[in-house]
Amino acid sequence: MVAEKRDYYEVLGVDKSASAKDLKNAFRSLARKYHPDRSTEADAEDKFKEIQEAYAILSDSQKREQYDRFGHQGAGGNPFGGFGGSGGFNINLEDLFGGDIFSSMFGGGRQRSNKRRGNDILVRHTIDMEMVLNGSNEEIELDLPSPCQSCEGTGAEDGETTQCSPCGGQGRMRVRQQMGPFVQDVVKECRDCSGIGEIAKSRCSDCRGSGKVSKAETIRFDVPIGVEHGTRMRMRGKGEPAPNGKGVAGDLFVELEVQEHPWFERQNSDLIMSLPVGFTDLMLGATIKIPHIDGDELVIKIPSNSSAGHTITIRKRGLPNSRGSGRGEVVVLLKLHVPKKLDKATKKALEQLREALSPADIEARIRTDAEDRRMN
Repeated sequence: MVAEKRDYYEVLGVDKSASAKDLKNAFRSLARKYHPDRSTEADAEDKFKEIQEAYAILSDSQKREQYDRFGHQGAGGNPFGGFGGSGGFNINLEDLFGGDIFSSMFGGGRQRSNKRRGNDILVRHTIDMEMVLNGSNEEIELDLPSPCQSCEGTGAEDGETTQCSPCGGQGRMRVRQQMGPFVQDVVKECRDCSGIGEIAKSRCSDCRGSGKVSKAETIRFDVPIGVEHGTRMRMRGKGEPAPNGKGVAGDLFVELEVQEHPWFERQNSDLIMSLPVGFTDLMLGATIKIPHIDGDELVIKIPSNSSAGHTITIRKRGLPNSRGSGRGEVVVLLKLHVPKKLDKATKKALEQLREALSPADIEARIRTDAEDRRMN
């Protein structure tokens, strides 16, 4: 099951009232501590990603306001998701730390590690509401990139590489960058070698120099009971191979999309539906049975003298609570069904019914209804 995300303020160790400066200082301190090229902790990479994600949201005033209001889910979904780069958020670490982040972290003169990480891959997989109720063991076939065996992922014929001339094998280049009225020298990744410091002498003919080939693979995973729409399942090391075959592969994320049900709408663990019924069913009461996602009939008992707009709650027949035990409710909204066409016999019967049920004094009935409404 996917682990629940920690609160972004908790991740950075700041209060909700923290200023932009407080956020920046907290991020700097934690980024230095958990950067994968420096930290020896086993989960440093995951913590570094978590820190980046938290800072990316809280340092943006608009996203921070949305997060403060709606939390991780956002308004109607997850507005903060994304992939690519460092955990999917566009944070320029060198600008944030003021120049060469690696020099500031490790001291001048130390070269950046050539160990890189491949990009993450995101795919979407549709499940139905029955799978949300019972959970499921899923299996999907995907064509995923894998290291080319001929060049061992280097992209070079026979794996032979040579030093990158533009960066002198450093993998980085110092460039001048305009920031408003200021000009700053920053160190950026070399475009020619993608930060590796080496380039192919000649391109591999099998992968055309990309260092990767497509390979069919079967991915198996468990769908948790009560899973939410948009939940992402993570498969470590199933993403794109590291650039030039040096480093670790990225991760594969499978995003679950819950298919719409013919009549139920989901609200957390509750299921909402509307039930159009005739006037006589509202007045006299009725028992209606419909098929349900758990395989048993859903029995809806309409009390006599009901009104359109009233709701009926059926306990413990909704979806499982993903964060606890038990099931939610089924909430049925009663609606008056009005036929579009009537035969003569039905019209005559309705005319007689109208004479019997219509109030003699409509003004008095309006007053009585208003008094009842105000009391309730």
